[in-house]
Amino acid sequence: MSKGHILVVEDNMDNYELVRFVLERAGYDVFLAVNGRDGVAAARLQKPDLILMDLGMPEMDGWNAAQKLKADEATNLIPLFALTAHTLPSERKRAMEAGYDGYISKPIHMDGFLKMIEGAFGKNIEKKKTRKTPEIR
Repeated sequence: MSKGHILVVEDNMDNYELVRFVLERAGYDVFLAVNGRDGVAAARLQKPDLILMDLGMPEMDGWNAAQKLKADEATNLIPLFALTAHTLPSERKRAMEAGYDGYISKPIHMDGFLKMIEGAFGKNIEKKKTRKTPEIR
């Protein structure tokens, strides 16, 4: 049984394969989008439990994609973590201002990485409990 569904938005296949391997071994289902534009579309369609997104990508970068995801009622409560080699304090600040809920620097450190993922899932459950469900008549 899966622990949850994670969308990884990453244009570098070596980075994706490493993250996918680690997450699948920990019990998660993982799917891929290769740029920010496709990541926004995949999030709207798939409704993942968590999104891990690179910042520097073609088509649409991770900063713009985050703003779109957080502005959309269908995706704004999905935890969104930057997973990036952009490690300057100004880049981290810009990412958080764009709407990211967390920031993971590459290269990833396995123990800390998985702890952040587990923590994000706990927060996501709480957000879903407090979200108003539309009434169906």
